[in-house]
Amino acid sequence: MAEPTPRRNEPRLRPAPLLFEPAAAGADPEHFFDLESIDDPRALLARATELTQAFRAAADRAVEFQAIAAAQLADPRRFDRLTPADIAERAEWTEDYAKKMVEFGRDLLSGTEGGVHVNPADPL
Repeated sequence: MAEPTPRRNEPRLRPAPLLFEPAAAGADPEHFFDLESIDDPRALLARATELTQAFRAAADRAVEFQAIAAAQLADPRRFDRLTPADIAERAEWTEDYAKKMVEFGRDLLSGTEGGVHVNPADPL
């Protein structure tokens, strides 16, 4: 499970950089961030762990942006607001998940998330 995402008043830890993948290397299904070229298992474990943490952090941040967008789209003050069903259809979510994401996004926008990262995708 991913580690909690820091809140606005906490500094964000910077995960390992996701190094640029050249187009030719990206076309090779065996090539993945040059991991296949690391012979030392200790170095391989370290770099693979860095990448895992970076992808988790990126995924957590992307979910937060999804939630913010969902909350903005559902804002009743918008003349073109969307229903949770409309948001679910656009994002390929269930309607219940869209409702949770709207609520999560509203919490993020208002700054009342309480300092604990709660991802609607995480099991309770």
